[in-house]
Amino acid sequence: MTYNVLIIGSGPAGYTAAIYASRANLEPLLIDGPQQGGQLTTTTMVENFPGYPDGVEPFQMMDDLRRQAERFGTRFMSGRVTKLELSQEPLKVPHKVWVEDTELLEAKTIIIATGAAAKYLGIESERTYHGRGVSACATCDGFFYRKKVVAVVGGGDTACEEASYLAGLCEKVYMIVRKPYLRASQIMQDRVLNNPKIEVLFEHNTLCLTGEGKVEGADLVYKKGSAEEEIRHIAISGFFLAIGHKPNTDLFKDYLNLNEEGYILTEGASTKTNIAGVFAAGDCADPTYRQAIVAAGSGCKAALDADKFLKN
Repeated sequence: MTYNVLIIGSGPAGYTAAIYASRANLEPLLIDGPQQGGQLTTTTMVENFPGYPDGVEPFQMMDDLRRQAERFGTRFMSGRVTKLELSQEPLKVPHKVWVEDTELLEAKTIIIATGAAAKYLGIESERTYHGRGVSACATCDGFFYRKKVVAVVGGGDTACEEASYLAGLCEKVYMIVRKPYLRASQIMQDRVLNNPKIEVLFEHNTLCLTGEGKVEGADLVYKKGSAEEEIRHIAISGFFLAIGHKPNTDLFKDYLNLNEEGYILTEGASTKTNIAGVFAAGDCADPTYRQAIVAAGSGCKAALDADKFLKN
């Protein structure tokens, strides 16, 4: 069959698009992707999403959204989209999508809500110790470092949130910040700077990780390239990356217009891409805000844009 709406991604943008599309009787199919619930599930507690005055655990929130979409008739498929062929006239010749290289799906419209993935520093020892002390998800792996000393790399809201979460589990948390200041919002800065278990190492860069079979320390450089440059070693058991995200858009680069960072470009205030019947929502098209509520709003817009396209 040819679907009216095919949604790729299952974060706040994807689920919201599914809710709106299914309520419009478009009978959407949503493909979960490799991380059901999206990037939001790597955090600890969602406190700033309207409707949850006491906060909500991200998995609970994603489950709520999924059940709401399912209630209105959204169908779901597990798997990763591995290939696609986008049509210039999808109402005549549908877009084609392959899941896990084997299952072919056809759709008149596609809503891309693939989100973004955590960035790494790119040093060789990150690979060496991946899964043995190196992590990009404090929520996922923090439990294994209870009462130990760990480090978080980054100076934005994500890094502050990761450090604050780990401080509730660990003996001590270093924050490795390459700038002489934090980029995070004031409330997050206050939480970090007022936490006695967190030590912020400003103007430090990571040279390498050390240890016998697992992370046991990190070599840092202070004020690299200056007269005050100094090499410092810290003893740690865990090394957590929180330095930003890369949009999950490689699959679409041969078809869609992307900016220099890889985010999908959309037309004006809409979610339209340069390909007819293809819309982008959430973090894959948002280099500025990257918030769950913004992603959900863009998912709503994408569903409305798709509905309008189908009716024209």
